[in-house]
Order: sequence, then structure tokens, then C-alpha cells
Amino acid sequence: QVQLAESGGGLVQAGGSLRLSCAASGRTFNSNTMGWFRRAPGKLREFVAAIGWNGRTTNYADSVKGRFTISRDNAKNTVSLQMNSLKPEDTAVYYCAARSSPGTYLGSQVDPYDYWGQGTQVTVSS
Repeated sequence: QVQLAESGGGLVQAGGSLRLSCAASGRTFNSNTMGWFRRAPGKLREFVAAIGWNGRTTNYADSVKGRFTISRDNAKNTVSLQMNSLKPEDTAVYYCAARSSPGTYLGSQVDPYDYWGQGTQVTVSS
């Protein structure tokens, strides 16, 4: 079965950095958009970043643009999220997501993504 597994979350002080990784198994996603979403306590899941199949195109939420960088390694079937200059409002469970079919979608909606990881907790202290 298809699985996405996030890792790299943890506790960091404001201004610090973390790098999240997502390893996919069960199928390859080298022709599919992959992305990162997050859910803060008491809030809806929200878009963070997405990356196209070849890594050439990206999209970022305004709240993280300039601070976060999404990347992928299709040979390893992984996608990463480098998070710099972290803020307390970045505290959330971060989820890796992937589409089930090839395409160019890089939007912020949740529904187009078909596969989701279990999430990894990121906590940013003041």
C-alpha cells in the first residue's frame, strides 16, 4: 500500500531551523505534484508548499514564502521542507501529501491531494 512517512519534526526556538523529510513507499511519485500542509491546534489544515514533478516549479503560502524551501529527490522518492526563521505561529503538525496522478497542479486546496502521511510535530517556542 502507498505510504508517506514524515520525519524531522521537533522543538526549536523562534528564529531556528528544521528540515522535514517525507519518504514515500508503495509507488513512485516522480511524475506527481507533492506538497506540505500543516494543522495548528484548533485550526484547519492549511497549505504550506508544493513542488512540481521535476522540481522546477514551486508554490508557497504567503506566510512561509522566503523562509521555507521545498525540494524533492525523485531518485529517492522523497520530498523535503527546509524551514528557516521559524516563528511560534509555525507550530503545527506538518503533513506530507501527494497526488495520485501526473499533472501540474500546485494549488493550495487539500482535496486534490490523494495520499497523506501521519504528520510530524513542529513546535516553535518564543
